Amino acid sequence: MPRDQDFEIFLATAPGLEPVLAEEVRLKGFKRPRTVPGGVLTRGGWPEVWRANLWIRGANRVLARLAAFPVTHLAQLDARARAMPWRDWLRPDIPFRVEASCTKSRIYHSGAAAERIARAIRAATGATEDPGAEVAVMARLDHDLCTISLDTSGEPLHKRGFKAEVNAAPLRETLAALFLRRCGFDGSEPVLDPMCGSGTFVIEAAEIAARLNPGRARAFAFERLATFDAAAWERMRAANPGRVPAVRFHGSDRDAGAVAMSRANAERAGVAAWTSFRQAPVSEARPPEGPPGLVMVNPPYGGRLGEARGLAPLYQALGRTLAAHFRGWRVGLVAADARLARATGLPFLPGDPPVPHGGLRVRLFRTAALE
Repeated sequence: MPRDQDFEIFLATAPGLEPVLAEEVRLKGFKRPRTVPGGVLTRGGWPEVWRANLWIRGANRVLARLAAFPVTHLAQLDARARAMPWRDWLRPDIPFRVEASCTKSRIYHSGAAAERIARAIRAATGATEDPGAEVAVMARLDHDLCTISLDTSGEPLHKRGFKAEVNAAPLRETLAALFLRRCGFDGSEPVLDPMCGSGTFVIEAAEIAARLNPGRARAFAFERLATFDAAAWERMRAANPGRVPAVRFHGSDRDAGAVAMSRANAERAGVAAWTSFRQAPVSEARPPEGPPGLVMVNPPYGGRLGEARGLAPLYQALGRTLAAHFRGWRVGLVAADARLARATGLPFLPGDPPVPHGGLRVRLFRTAALE
């Protein structure tokens, strides 16, 4: 696969959020994105792979599809793996690892499949296999079709490189970005989170408004591939200086430690000038001066932070406060228990599908502008 060849690029996301991610990928100018289970497929070359990692907020990781072929036994897999031009992609001085999964295939032993592919890579490149290597070759055998990809991200993309401090149940930045998008947020309106925790929603909204690339301050696995062009990558990273948002973004929390954590995270992310955080219970949340916007909130779920029944008064207080003081604002609320969401008394729109998060399944509950 030459560096300029067009190939499939897979952007992974939580099941249920594929259409939201596809919309982001389309708006960022990628070719004909289409949803598939667990993510979005588009096409491009290595520069598009770099851009996807740098630009896309909602993807968990970006995979470059190297090959796909039918295979029914290990000898056949061995032959096909040895025929692949591994030196086009992998460097002999960089360790690699192989991860394989088998679903409804005649090759059912994932360890044996991974070993055949690793053996072919070692023979072609001389590279060392290391189970802790950043460079990962992913083999998926599904109904006797083997798809081989490179994980070009390395660490999951929710690790932006700014959030050094988190609270007990942090929301991943990738999930926050998709929930903001699902609520219609485009960076032009204020966002307020009255239970801000470590500040994820507020900071993510400020970054979107400032047009700051989510991957601007971290490293990626693709930088250790044979296809990497350091000069071209530096030009790409420097091409977007951002802008000054027209609105501000606000968070509050009853816990002083959470407020301090949010301020520190916003400072590291470079958005402290457009964010404000204060200590206050949810009952004291009030809209800032200016036009209405979006309330985004991720209250405690009950599964990890306490029993759901004990949280009902908190959700009721949230609902009363928003109904009384936030006329004209929309609300997005993340909850694992629909009964708690309904305890707010807010007029939610028809429900979104549940998505996995931290061992639970959570759902985004949305309102239109409150009357």
